[in-house]
Amino acid sequence: MAEPVILIEDVWRTYRMGVEEIHALRGCSLTVAPGEYVAIMGPSGSGKSTLMNVIGCLDSPTRGRYVLDGEDVSRLPDNRLAEVRNRQIGFVFQTFNLLPRQDCLQNVELPLIYAGMGRRERRAQALEALAQVGLADRVHHKPNELSGGQRQRVAVARALVNRPSILLADEPTGNLDTATSAEIMRLFERLYRLGNTVLVVTHEDDIAHHARRIVHLRDGAVEKDEAVAAPLLAEVDEEALA
Repeated sequence: MAEPVILIEDVWRTYRMGVEEIHALRGCSLTVAPGEYVAIMGPSGSGKSTLMNVIGCLDSPTRGRYVLDGEDVSRLPDNRLAEVRNRQIGFVFQTFNLLPRQDCLQNVELPLIYAGMGRRERRAQALEALAQVGLADRVHHKPNELSGGQRQRVAVARALVNRPSILLADEPTGNLDTATSAEIMRLFERLYRLGNTVLVVTHEDDIAHHARRIVHLRDGAVEKDEAVAAPLLAEVDEEALA
């Protein structure tokens, strides 16, 4: 079997508030194989945001071990964590986080600029990522010239452009209407079928059930880890998946 892309073993994350200790994660363990599609759910205060921050290398465990794509990142200094984030993780946020004065191509190129990639190579890679999300005809549009769904597609293209180990989406449909949410979930389905490892953090049950596995958190630990049946996706464009 392939080595897991995510291996979290007995991870705790403790914050101090005055003399009080808050245990946001309490011995959390999780394994994700390459090419899985996993949803992380839990009520408010369950630790799902903290777990997302640890998985995304935005925070480090107080104790325990986190191995990302074969590298133990549990105790890396901040500058090394930033390198890992840029190289290994593609983030998709609820609020898109696009630069309003830059066009789609420039927004998608941004992680490659941070990575020090040359102009010609990064432009080609950014165009490829935009084509992957169906926006090859919108490369020079600015965010205010796009619909909400198109803006989220740009955010997904930016997340994919570095060809990361995992695509990590935090409430990716939270700012979208029902029809546009369905559009974005069809896109995630397509990316999963193309072999990407996809993790979606959500509080919405219908969004979680687009995944093939749902991890339920409660009180900072995994309460339940269940496989789910593939959703009925007749509406997915099979030709686009080829």
